[in-house]
Amino acid sequence: MSLTQNDTYKTLKEASKEILFKEKNSKFFGYAFPVSSEEEIKKHIEHLKKEHFSARHWCYAYQIGIEKTHYRANDDGEPNNSAGMPIYGQIQSFEVTNVLVVVVRYFGGVKLGVGGLISAYKVAAQMALEESEIIEKTIDKYFALSFNYAHMNKVMRIIKEKNLSIVSQKMEMDCEIIIGSRKKNVQNLLDTFENLYEVQLKKL
Repeated sequence: MSLTQNDTYKTLKEASKEILFKEKNSKFFGYAFPVSSEEEIKKHIEHLKKEHFSARHWCYAYQIGIEKTHYRANDDGEPNNSAGMPIYGQIQSFEVTNVLVVVVRYFGGVKLGVGGLISAYKVAAQMALEESEIIEKTIDKYFALSFNYAHMNKVMRIIKEKNLSIVSQKMEMDCEIIIGSRKKNVQNLLDTFENLYEVQLKKL
């Protein structure tokens, strides 16, 4: 994998619109959400359970994390691996992370069989992700710069030249600036500040 690929990841810009897929009288409502914590995931699922209180199943899969990811797939009472894993398969297929996809099923009286369920959950998840705007974000690393106020201009010039983002700054006699850098530029950044003895650089 090249560094540039390694330096970015794909996620959703915002929650998708609700999609509806019908199969043999069963209704499958699909949703995709950008998420960054299990707390957020819980809230979305609780909200959908209230919204679709008379549904039979609320199946979902999620993946969170950027460089180290972890996922979970939940069949919520459907036969093993017939719902959660097909949904997760679509998250993998779209190569997105920090994403939750939920498919809510209303049973229509006709059994679909495991093959039918796998197909229906897969299609509903795919439709929800197709309905989403997928964006690319850079993987950023953060550092604290500590220095005396006398070196302010020098530090600011480097920040501008290297196109670094300033997250926060404290300007007194002793200054501290929190900066962010794209992962692929980190080595260059470390080399630059290593030669400046007046500036302490600490990885956050």
